[in-house]
Parts: sequence; structure tokens; C-alpha cells
Amino acid sequence: MSIKLIVFDMAGTTVKDENKVADTFSAAMNKYGYHVTVPDVNPLMGYEKSIAITKMLHTHEPDAAKITPQLIKDIHQEFISLMIKYYQTAPVLEALPNAEATLAALRYAGIKIGINTGFSKDIAQTIVERLQWCEKGLIDFLIGSDEVPEGRPNPAMIQQLMKLAGVTDAQEVAKVGDTEVDIREGQNAGCKYVIAVTTGAFTRAELEPYKPTHIIDDIANVISIIN
Repeated sequence: MSIKLIVFDMAGTTVKDENKVADTFSAAMNKYGYHVTVPDVNPLMGYEKSIAITKMLHTHEPDAAKITPQLIKDIHQEFISLMIKYYQTAPVLEALPNAEATLAALRYAGIKIGINTGFSKDIAQTIVERLQWCEKGLIDFLIGSDEVPEGRPNPAMIQQLMKLAGVTDAQEVAKVGDTEVDIREGQNAGCKYVIAVTTGAFTRAELEPYKPTHIIDDIANVISIIN
């Protein structure tokens, strides 16, 4: 059965990150008095960001009563503001090596390309606009974690992209991402291929325990996997 839709993550999978997401997450938490380091944040990469903030607060705030929806919302909004400003103004914002060529080749072969992310839609849209992926004809669909009731590892984003693509069988779908929750999202959706890449927050050794169908060092290898 051929693959009709491939769902790619953004930061660390198709978009060069250089740990800016973790840096910004740390800065947002620090503004509200929580000393959260980049190594603290890295295991949470890929999660919908308000969930990641909640997890961090439960680690760093001994008084659970202070962990209110408003605090979570405020920190998340700070993160969003910082990320949008960064992606709008960074001197260089780049796709990862071979990412654009891979997306182009897959679309040329008639496969639909969906982009999903732990970012909210406004951040994701900022990145796509800056990279001009729609103008370049590289993607068909884009979804942010705030557009579904529950983010990763819940499969709702993949399921929504399947609806948009007119795909009803998850065995015609591949998921590609760089984190634990990318893998679990693809597995929970029942994707035929769940492909992990080592270009982001997790090493090969860190990805192996989650049992993706494949682990690759170069996104271009997606093409040979699905063929």
C-alpha cells in the first residue's frame, strides 16, 4: 500500500533550530521566576507548549496551588511572543539540509505533505511565511497544536491532516519527527511508518527506546523508505 500523506514536524526536523526553542522556553519560564535550563527543557521538545509549561511548573513550583491556568497562559503567551519576534527578525532562518529538496521530491511524486508542530499556529505560520514554503510549493497543509483539542502524543493533528488530505487509512500515512512525542504521536495514529530523525533534540540512542520504524540521520532518506 503506497504512502499518500507524510506528516513532518518543524523545529529539529525540517527547520534548523540550534536550540532556540529551548532557549526561549527557558527565558519565558525565568521571567516568571522559575530557573529552567535548556537541558531541563530538551526532553519536552515536541510537546504542545502549554503542556510542557505545566510539566515544568510541577517540577519547579513546590506549591501546587500556585500552578494556575492563568500562570500557564501567561508563560505560554510570553513564549509565543518571544518566538514570533525571533522568527520574524532572526538574520538567518533556514530549513535543515535536504529538507526542502525532500519535500519537493515527495510532492512531485504525488504525495501530500502536512506540517505539524508543538507550536501554536501563529508561530508555525510565521516560520512557513518566512521560509516561503507555500510560494515554493513545498507543503499542502499546516496545523498547530492549538488547533486540536489535545496536542502530541495524541494523534489528533495527524487525524486532522488526514481529513484535509482525504486519506482514511493510517497505513497510507508516514510521520517524521525528531522527538519522543513525535514518535508516539505517529504510533498512536497507526501510521505505517514512524520515522525519527537525529537532526533535532534527541540522539539516536535516545530515540531507540521509543521504537520508531526507522531512525535516520538525513531527512532525504525518507524518500527511499517510502518507495
